[in-house]
Amino acid sequence: MNKVATRFLSTSVMTLCVLPVTTQAQETPRSDKHYVGLLATTLEHRSIGEFSKEDAWSQAGTLVIGGHLNDLIHAEVRLGGGYKEAEINSDFSLAVDYYGSWYMGLHYPVGELGNVYAQAGFTHVRGEATLERPDELRSQEFEEFGEDYPSSSFSFSWIAGIDFELIDSMYLVLEGGKLFEDTDTNANAFQFSSGIRYEF
Repeated sequence: MNKVATRFLSTSVMTLCVLPVTTQAQETPRSDKHYVGLLATTLEHRSIGEFSKEDAWSQAGTLVIGGHLNDLIHAEVRLGGGYKEAEINSDFSLAVDYYGSWYMGLHYPVGELGNVYAQAGFTHVRGEATLERPDELRSQEFEEFGEDYPSSSFSFSWIAGIDFELIDSMYLVLEGGKLFEDTDTNANAFQFSSGIRYEF
């Protein structure tokens, strides 16, 4: 009876010791994974107007496609489209029609929760500015905005964020950063996003 119990215990202990190693060996290394994400994005347009330096908010949706180059470095592209324009006043509004971004960044694990990350890159953005009554006094400070907004379609961008693993390979993403700056008017837009990312 003791020999049977001893063999059973030793076999069980060996199985428990080998099982985690086998499981880890079967998991795909993060450096071999890709990911897709869908984000709800709020754009804060700042420094609008020559004198008043107004702020206004618009809404967009963002699709993220990327991959891990190794355990700490990733690269991605983002495609976004605006669906709600920023109204500065009843006569002047700004709309972001679409944007495309390319980023490279670093991510670092934070315990069992997820990762913090930071990334930088470039964005191509296309939008429009609408000024209804340019002759009115309150509209004169917005005359520098042409129909195309921003007038400089390429800009440096950056993002910092954190993700939380909800279930295996599915992450909740919270992030913020700068989307673009218009060199002609000094207006700029910051992006704040939340959504889901899936790694495969």
